[in-house]
Order: sequence, then structure tokens, then C-alpha cells
Amino acid sequence: MQRFISKKLKVWAVQEIIVTKENYQINFYSFSNKLYRALWSLFYFLFFRYSPSPFFKYRTYILRLWQAEVSSDIRVYPSAKIWSPKNLTMKSGSSIGPRALIYNQGHITIGEDSIVSQDVTICASSHDYKKYHHPLILKDVVIGSRVWLCAESFVGPGVVVGDGVVLGARAVAKKNLEAWYVYDGNPSQKIKERGLKDE
Repeated sequence: MQRFISKKLKVWAVQEIIVTKENYQINFYSFSNKLYRALWSLFYFLFFRYSPSPFFKYRTYILRLWQAEVSSDIRVYPSAKIWSPKNLTMKSGSSIGPRALIYNQGHITIGEDSIVSQDVTICASSHDYKKYHHPLILKDVVIGSRVWLCAESFVGPGVVVGDGVVLGARAVAKKNLEAWYVYDGNPSQKIKERGLKDE
């Protein structure tokens, strides 16, 4: 059977926003955004964090309630920490494992059948260290389909992880990763072609 996912890295429009002193009040640090974050943090602690592990549909409902764009068959474990549900997109069959940190000040997209393993960090923001006030920089992160982010790996701001990528345990991805390859190390290096077999 012919593989239905291209081996070439998809071209995504990754948004970058620099939050400056001029726009932060009407943007990221607005009262409405602060209120959303405060209420979500409380709701997460009361109703999400300590929910029984098998209650995946219950947690999916909560994420949708808080404006996440998620499919009905995703799996998010209760100890996973999601900074802002409204900045999260999860496609069909994707999962976020125990203690994973989805630090989505910028938007994070996780493609179909992709696995975010335990203790993984995906970070969609940074600071401009060249400027005195260190303004916040939001950079969207895109995780393609059939990706496996292994335990304790890190994906940095603005990174596009191509379809079928495997990022090894504790590996650090700061640049785009080409589809259907295995990466490892810090910084991550291409190790070999994945060679996924059709079932």
C-alpha cells in the first residue's frame, strides 16, 4: 500500500508576534486574557488535574468548554499541564502524556495520531534578550501527523515538526524537523529515516 503521507516537510504558516509595550495591553496582557488564565488555572486544579486517568472524554469536554479545538477521540492525561486551552489544536487520535507541559502562550497544533509522551515540553514563546525590557515573543508550534515526541524531549518556539518524525528521549528541537526521520540529541540531529511500515 502506498504511503499516504508525504515524506516532504509540509509548509506551514507559523505566526510570530512580538508583544511590545505598545500593544501588550490590548493583546496578551489584557484584562480579559488575565481573567481567562486565572479562571482556567482554578478550573484545572478543581476539575481536571485530579480526574481519574481513564476519563479521557471528560477532559476532552473540559478542553472544548475552554475553547480548545480538539477532536473527540484525543487522549489527554490528567497531570498534563496546558497553559491556555484556547491556543491548542489537537487532531484525531493524538495524545498528551502524563506531566507533559504544553506552554502555549502562542498557538500549538498537534496533528493526527501523534504522541506527546510523558514529561515532554512544547514551548510556543520566548523573550527578545537583545532588548532592554525583554519583550515577549509568541511563535506558533506545529506538530505534524504520526509524530512521536519521546519522554522528556523539548520542542521550542516556532518549530515545525514534519509528519512521521520521531524525536528521541530528552532530545531538543530548536529548528524544523524534516518529515519521516528520527532525531536525537541536544541540539537534535537527524539520525536515520524512520521507514514506517504500513499495517
